[in-house]
This record gives sequence, structure tokens and C-alpha cells, in this order.
Amino acid sequence: MAKPKTLYSCQSCGHKEPKWLGRCPDCGGWNTLVEEVEEREQKRGWGTLSTGGKPVRLLDVTADREDRMLTAIGELDRVLGGGVVAGGLVLLGGDPGIGKSTLLLAALAKLSHHGSALYVTGEESLRQTRMRAERMGIDAENLHLMAETDAEKVIAAAGKLKPCALAVDSIQTLFLPELGSAPGTISQVRECSGRLMAYAKRTETPTFIVGHVTKDGAIAGPRVLEHMVDTVLYFEGDRGHPYRVLRAHKNRFGSTNEIGVFEMKSSGLSEVLDPSALFLAERPVDASGSVVTASVSGTRPLLVELQALVAPTGYGTARRTTMGVDHNRVALLAAVLEKKEGVDLAGCDLFVNVAGGIELSEPSADLAILAALVSSVRDRPLDAKTMVFGEVGLAGEVRAVAQVEPRLVEAAKMGFKRAVLPAASVRNLESPPLALVPVSTIGEALQALFER
Repeated sequence: MAKPKTLYSCQSCGHKEPKWLGRCPDCGGWNTLVEEVEEREQKRGWGTLSTGGKPVRLLDVTADREDRMLTAIGELDRVLGGGVVAGGLVLLGGDPGIGKSTLLLAALAKLSHHGSALYVTGEESLRQTRMRAERMGIDAENLHLMAETDAEKVIAAAGKLKPCALAVDSIQTLFLPELGSAPGTISQVRECSGRLMAYAKRTETPTFIVGHVTKDGAIAGPRVLEHMVDTVLYFEGDRGHPYRVLRAHKNRFGSTNEIGVFEMKSSGLSEVLDPSALFLAERPVDASGSVVTASVSGTRPLLVELQALVAPTGYGTARRTTMGVDHNRVALLAAVLEKKEGVDLAGCDLFVNVAGGIELSEPSADLAILAALVSSVRDRPLDAKTMVFGEVGLAGEVRAVAQVEPRLVEAAKMGFKRAVLPAASVRNLESPPLALVPVSTIGEALQALFER
């Protein structure tokens, strides 16, 4: 009998070496090479879907609308694009303790109204899972639990039960006995995910898998894991805040711009139906450096508070510290403010924060960041009923942004009376719900905000 061939595989990028190295020559990661048996790894395939080796005409393939099941958790259904798709494979990642298991247990309890649902845990005992369910007030008759780490046994049990939905927590705990590597290694994660994907597609069972994340915030394991699944969800939030944001980074059946907002309570996760009111609830009154802006995630307009603090630096080089906005974007905007308006920020430390732990990625927050910086420099608070948004260019111009009307409607609903916005965004508005102050440059914007 031939001796199995041993290779060392990088757990970050999948690079293979015949001998152990301290540093991966491909990705540069330290201590990421783990010993694996190549011969056993290649014995079995995934058994994925096949057309029998024959090509099929595009017009001969039925194009029925995909079947979806609602989880009855509105924020989760919104991010998924209107519910879970039959045969869809969803990967849920997030920091430890953020609430991934809690969210999946609640989702499967809701889905069990459509039939039997199976929740597989490889990290907790059945008793611990039951204790969490009792704390969350879950008493679902058709929800089945299974504590198992053998992927073959999990798929066999699912084949007998025929659940309407399957959840595996987590993919890093599953293993296949025929592979010679430990659970969580790149080969085990890839092969176990492939088996689950084949089962989901073959039986049209919506399947959820939980993925661990690295210290850099990326999902642990091979990159092919994110390529295989249909949807990649990230559960984000600050451990110091009770609010959690669910984002879709990949979705074959819906938009990746939608977000879902939850609040972590002692009884589990609670949906936040009006996040704007929540994020503005603790906004300080008549405080300099505080500005409200409107962001749009998918179809949802969201009002958030931007805070800025400008203080003389105590070191040789001024600091630029940000939370919730891009660090490089703030440095760029500070340079535009210095160059075009003569505001001296070179010898000052800049601190910019988005209250509530929300992250803003679209450039519509540029004008609000500038307004907050100037408000802090001049120590002059802005009008509490004024909302600001707009993209800023390097020439100091204020550029138009998309979806202006939903932003204005949300601001009017929250009691705002005036909006400072790009002049190009006002052209097609017929009956705005609040007073508009169109501006074309940052000079016009600052004049409208502070010279009153």
C-alpha cells in the first residue's frame, strides 16, 4: 500500500508546499501552513448537480420565479432580498458573540412553521442550545436539534428528516473522516461546504452555514468558500453598543445594498423598525461638531449623526482618527477644506465618528463631514433642524447624489425643517417635504450653515 503523500497547505490562501515553512511564500502569512494528506483529500467528489454530460438549450430551461420562504424576521428577509430561496446556500459571518447563532436559531424557529427545520451545532451541546431557546422564548414544535461535527452524518440525518431549512453552526467545526486533516483546515472547510452545497441544490433545501472570522474581519477559510455560496452575510456591530447591522456582501438573488438593523437584548435580537429615530435619540442639543446626514442603503433611507472634534495636536504630526467613515476620505476632505476655504487644520488632530456604530460608505456624507469639522473649529453648533448631504470634489464643488427624495421624506418624518444639498439634485424635485438650500460649492454650503 502506497504511503499517503503529505503536503502543507496555507490556511489563508490555499498555497501548498512539500515541506513546512514558517511563512507562506504566496500570501506572506506567518504560521499558516498546516499538514494535510493529499491522497485522501482527492478520493471523493462533492456529487454536485449534473445534466448527464449533455448540453441543454437555454430556451429549454424552465425559468420559473424562484420560490422563497419568509422567515417572518423582516430585517433578515429584507437583506436576503425577500426571503430565503429554495436551494440557496447562505454564509453568515461575524465577530464572536455578535449574535450569529441567536439570529439563526430565531430564523429556523420561524421557518419551522413551514415544516421540520434542522439546526446543527458543532460548538454547543443540545442542553446549551435549549437554554438559549428558552431565554429567547422559542417553543417551536417542528424545530429539531443535532449536535454533530461529522459532515456525512449531518447530511444523512438531513436526508432522512427532509427539513424545510437547515442551519450548520459552524462550518469550521465540521469534518470528513476520509480527509487526513483537522476540522477547520482549508481542505475540510472546502470539502464540507461542497457537500452541503450539493445537498442544498439537489434537495432544494435552504441552507445556512456560520463562518468564523479572522482578526482582520474576513471569513476564515479558503476564498472559494465565498465563491461557492449564493449569499454572504456579515453581522456587524460594536460590542459596546447593543445595535447590530446585517449586511449582504454577495447575493445572487437580491441586492447587496440592503441592511437590517437589530438590537441585542437579554431575550435575544429585536428588530429595529425605525433605525433613524434610534440613532438620533441621544443626539446632543446645541453641541458643536454634530451634524445629521442622510444615507441610503438599498431602499432604506437612514438618518445618522456625524460627530467631529478638532483639537490642537500635542505631537509633531497631527492625527486623523475616524470611526464609521473612511480614514483616507476624511484626510482628503480636510485637505480640500484647507485649500479652498483657508481653514487651518494642519496643526490640529481630527476625530470623526458616526454615532451608533454605523458605517457610511457612500460619498453623500462628504458635505456633512466638512460641516462637522468647521462647526468644531469655530465652536458653533448647527441648527438642530437642518440636515446636510452631498458629495464633495477635489475642486471644492458639491456634486449630486442619487435617491434624494427618500432622504428628504425620511428627514421630514423625523422633524427636520431644512436640508442643505447639491444644487444639481434639486432640478427634478417637484414638491419637496421641507425647505431646500441648494449649494454648488463648499463655500456656499458653509455660508448657508454658519452665516445666520
